[in-house]
Amino acid sequence: MHNARMRNTAPGDGWRYRGRGLIQVTGMTNYLNAGAALGLDLVAQPELLVRPEHAAMSAAWFWSVKGLNELADAGLFDMITRKINGGLNDQAERLALRDRAVQVLA
Repeated sequence: MHNARMRNTAPGDGWRYRGRGLIQVTGMTNYLNAGAALGLDLVAQPELLVRPEHAAMSAAWFWSVKGLNELADAGLFDMITRKINGGLNDQAERLALRDRAVQVLA
C-alpha cells in the first residue's frame, strides 16, 4: 500500500522506510528530513538507522523538531506520546518506565 503523506509511493517503500531508530523514524519523508539534518543519505541507505549512533541521533533530531523537550519540561507526557505515536498506545507502561527512570536517576 502506498502512503503519499509519507512519500511512500513505490512498491516496497513501506518496508524500505519502516520504523528504525530509537523513536522509529517511519516513511520516506521522515527519512529524507532526518538524513538532511544528520548529513546522511537515509533515502539511499535507510539501514543506517540501525547503527546505534544514527539511531540515537535520529531520536534526538525527532525530539528537537517536534518540540518534545518543552512538553517534557511541562510534564505533558500524553502530548509527547501523541506526537511520537499518534495515540496513547501502551501509555501506562510508558509512564511506569518514566517513573522508574526518575527513581533511578534521582
